[in-house]
Amino acid sequence: MEIDPVVEGHSASSDDWRRALARVVPAVVVLRVTVVRAFDTESANSSYATGFIVDKQRGIILTNRHVVKPGPVVAEAMFLNREEIPVHPIYRDPVHDFGFFHFDPAAVQFLEYQDIPLSPEAAAVGLEIRVVGNDSGEKVSILAGTIARLDRDAPVYKKDGYNDFNTFYLQAASGTKGGSSGSPVIDSRGCAVALNAGSKSSSASAFFLPLDRVVRALGAIQQCFEEKEGGGFVVHKWRPPVVPRGTLQLTFIHRGFDETRRLGLKRETEAEVRKEAGAAETGLLVVDSVVPGGPADGRLEPGDILVRVNGKVLTQFLALESILDDAVGATVTLDVERGGTPLSLTLSVHDLHSVTPDRFLELSGGVLHALSYQQARNFRFPCGLVYVAEPGYMLSRAGVPRFAIIQKLADKEVPDLESFIREFGRLKAGARVPIEYVTHGERHRPKSVLLVVDRHAWYAPPEMYCRDDSTGLWRIAQALPAPPPSAAVGGDAAAAGGAADGAAGAGEGEKQEEGGSKEGGENGGEQQRGEKRGEGRRAKGGKEARSARWRRLLFLMGMCPMLLLMLLLMEPRRQPSQLARAHWWRALWSLRL
Repeated sequence: MEIDPVVEGHSASSDDWRRALARVVPAVVVLRVTVVRAFDTESANSSYATGFIVDKQRGIILTNRHVVKPGPVVAEAMFLNREEIPVHPIYRDPVHDFGFFHFDPAAVQFLEYQDIPLSPEAAAVGLEIRVVGNDSGEKVSILAGTIARLDRDAPVYKKDGYNDFNTFYLQAASGTKGGSSGSPVIDSRGCAVALNAGSKSSSASAFFLPLDRVVRALGAIQQCFEEKEGGGFVVHKWRPPVVPRGTLQLTFIHRGFDETRRLGLKRETEAEVRKEAGAAETGLLVVDSVVPGGPADGRLEPGDILVRVNGKVLTQFLALESILDDAVGATVTLDVERGGTPLSLTLSVHDLHSVTPDRFLELSGGVLHALSYQQARNFRFPCGLVYVAEPGYMLSRAGVPRFAIIQKLADKEVPDLESFIREFGRLKAGARVPIEYVTHGERHRPKSVLLVVDRHAWYAPPEMYCRDDSTGLWRIAQALPAPPPSAAVGGDAAAAGGAADGAAGAGEGEKQEEGGSKEGGENGGEQQRGEKRGEGRRAKGGKEARSARWRRLLFLMGMCPMLLLMLLLMEPRRQPSQLARAHWWRALWSLRL
């Protein structure tokens, strides 16, 4: 698709917008996403959003990360002509609010459309834009606006949910609402200059994600598809996308020079920064928070002012991320000022994908996985701890809430999910063991509750779900080995065990009876002893069951007269008739019998 060049001072006409929208609207889709398991920051739910096609040949749709979701989803895309096709997640960024779905281009049979080119460099203050998407569930809405800011702080949606950080956002008064997440923000040429991400409910302000890192990730994903000999691409299977992402596990915020001076920035340093960065620069990056256990923990503190990285003055998020993404597994040197004191630190750059979980344990309807970088940043805990995304039946009965961090199981430390699975696999059905957890609201007050290992038949055995990035699906495997045959416990189990012993003795006697009368007699004796053991266990189990039934019956017989008496006392003014009293006494006498 040919893109018209940007003409300085050119004002787009209504015909320009009409032509641009005619190309863009068919490539915008409505996404229906169902989250089938709670995972990380998301709970199980269903929602509608927007996406747009950025690669027609490979079948790639761009939308927001909070639409793609970090966990397992079932999603469909509806085109302008109401054709509906299934889509699968192919990539979601660990931090920034963008992700990609994949679809089979051959599945769209009755609609002509073109992919929408990405043009992040065209974003500028004063640029007239249109937001095309499923705003307010209207399938197609076109909202007008003008970009007012390029350096807005990333919006904060929830204290215990997903939030973007370490990036600037664009801002415009376009008035977008629910359903427009993932909409393209286009200019008069029909190019996407930003990605709609959120809005402020109390005003018309809308927030757009810049596309610089999106373009980089899309290029890496496009390399994962194999070309066919006759042209085109193999779209049914692709290599897992490799998008290098580095992190120091800390959050920066951009602050103006006046505020950085109050934090201790020297005037000499400010003069050097202004000289090297240019007169248009307005401030520096300041450390806002540090994740415990990360490479910057104990080295950097909130309020530290970043001046240089690897010896070069750095003032923008994009330049910092470019350096970190290219240095995964290596080190970087940071020059900071802390209260007027210059410091030079060398830090290791970790792989951001390694602190983003891609597997979870399903246990009696509950979901547990390693604590993600997102929630570690929100809760101020180290990454990788045992995190309860959904308590399910067993954990909720014990009183373990959602978002809890499990520290001990059966008095054993469980610092990660693997150790939790190992300790849980040693517990027998019906065991009562202590489990210790903390919450982010009371992080210094560990709580210990009693966990009953109750494995009901309607729940599957503990299963491990692992994400397969080569298909966009999640693979299931048993988390624990198959349990060996256990000894009989209780009345019904004892009866079953006795029957099994008797049947085993009978089978052995019948098998050996054919070999001779002596052996048949010996095995016949073994059969009789097995049958006697089974009868004894059945009798014991039946006795215990009858005793339990009698206890329940006696309890009900004692409670019913008390309930009827309470009814009489609650309405003293109402005099029951003689017939009603006769019915009550007859009911009491029948209960007594």
